[in-house]
Parts: sequence; structure tokens; C-alpha cells
Amino acid sequence: MNMPDRLTADTISLDELAARPAQVSVVMPVYNAAATLAATVASVQAQDLSAFELIAVDDGSSDNSLDILLDLAAFDPRIRVVSRRNAGVSSARNLGVETASAPLVAFLDADDLWDRHKLSAHCALHRARPDLVASYARIAFIATDADALDGARTLSSLVTNPLGLLAVLGENPVCTASNLVVQRDAFLASGGFDTHLGFAEDQELVARLVARGGAVAGLDMVLTGYRLSVMGLSMDLDRMHAGWREVVGRYCPDKRTRARLEALYYRYLARRALRSGGRAGLALRYVLLGLQQDVRSFLNEPRRSLATIAAALVAPLLPTRVRLRLFA
Repeated sequence: MNMPDRLTADTISLDELAARPAQVSVVMPVYNAAATLAATVASVQAQDLSAFELIAVDDGSSDNSLDILLDLAAFDPRIRVVSRRNAGVSSARNLGVETASAPLVAFLDADDLWDRHKLSAHCALHRARPDLVASYARIAFIATDADALDGARTLSSLVTNPLGLLAVLGENPVCTASNLVVQRDAFLASGGFDTHLGFAEDQELVARLVARGGAVAGLDMVLTGYRLSVMGLSMDLDRMHAGWREVVGRYCPDKRTRARLEALYYRYLARRALRSGGRAGLALRYVLLGLQQDVRSFLNEPRRSLATIAAALVAPLLPTRVRLRLFA
């Protein structure tokens, strides 16, 4: 795959870069992200494709996130800051896309990180595959205090390309909006993120794009660092599950197929619980629910499934620090 032409600060000033058309718009919703915001923005500024614009939408933060953004924007004209009252992450992302100028939009949450090749790799893929409406890559699951993708013990896998609807609904291969790049026109035509969903809104968007006949493909490269947090994990996973049920109900009316998909999703939740180092028995709970739902579907990838079962059985016997070292 040929990388697109790279413009760097070594050969052209930031002001000159900002005056040129952006190849990709980065949309970053921000809400009380002061602790991680500078590092996240720095991972965008370090991209080997410098012809981007970063649209940061402060969604009514009560900490000093807006001040940090304004300080960063003062030194980099490629950063545009939008401030508004809190209306939710989906609405913030939609607003960012509406104000974007590039044909491609990459989403990034304010607590995640990117590999420096993220934008160039996706732009190259979309140039080679103009039929794609969206793309994603592999993910490194990193600790809350990590400052890079290096050293992550757990990586996401890549499913068969292009994505089919059942693959999207099963184990959410995109995993997070920070991993997603979309054609702006296709995004707007689809209606954008569903602002009524509190969880699984990124999965629902990809499902909708695929259901409308759009092609979505993955890059076999680890390009996104997804921060893991133990705080409120069981509650968040249960809410994710509730959001997933609402999404799958829209796109899969067949009860038997939904049961098979839910078994896969329980496996996905179990792996998320293990990676995040939450309550010891949480992963085992999801494993048992998945096996009860549909044994054959849960075990459809024997190596992956048996590793998940074994880890879930061992996890309650280990201290949290050891579990994080093994599974995170």
C-alpha cells in the first residue's frame, strides 16, 4: 500500500499547513478530560501525515479542559475548538463532522492515543479503495497511565474483510469510535451517530453503514491505544450490553440469530472485563451467561474461546495487580 504524500513541520510551517486543504478531519469530543487531553492531542500532532485539522468539541466540561484546548490551539492553527453546553458525546461528534472540511473524518476520544501512522495508513487505504465508506484497524488495550501503545499485552484481532452485518453485531470488531475513519459524505447521509443511544452508538453507526450497503474494511495494523479503566466497569459493561441489545434488535429480527450473536457478545464482554482488571468474578459471569445462551456460538473460535474461559476461571484466584499484568 502506498502512503499518501507526507507534509511535515520539518519542511513547512504549521501556518502554511493550516492554510492547505486538510486530507482528514479529526473530531474529538471532550468532557472533563484534563488528565489525558494533552497526551491525546500530542498523539495527533505527532502524525506522519500533517495535513489534518483537529476539531475539538468541548461538551460543557466543568474542569479546565477548555483552557487546555485553547492553549494548545494558540500554538497550532490546525486545532479548532468548539465550546457548547453539555449535550452528549454523540451530539458532540455529529457537530464536529458538520463543521469538518476534509472528505475523511477520524474520530478520537480525549483519553485514547494513536500510533503516528494512524492517519496516513487510513488515507492510503481509502485512496486505494474509494468504495469504502469506513475503515478501522487493530487496537492496543493500554493502561490508564500509559503514554504510548508500546508494551500493551492485549491486542484486538481483525475479522474477515469486508465487514458483514453479523460480524459487526457479534463482537464489535471496531470496538471504539477512536478506531473509526469514515467518509464524511457517507456519515452525513446516514444521519450520523444516534444521539438517543447512551452506549453502543459507534457499533450502531457501523451496523447502519453496512446495512445501507456500505463497505467497511480493517487494516491489519495496531494504530489505536484504548485506555482501560476499572472505575464503574461492571456498570458500564451492563449498560454496554443493554445498548447492544437495543442495536441488535433493530438489525436482526430473528430470535435464534440474536441468541447466537449474544453468546458472542458475552464472550466480548468477558474479554473486556479481563482486560480492565475489574471485579474478579465479572468475566466468569459473562462466560457462564454466554455458554448458557449458545454453547456452539460461544466456542466458534476454539482457541479464543478456551483462552477466555481459562482466564475467567483463573482470574478470581489472582490479586488485581497480577490480573492486570496478565490480561491487560
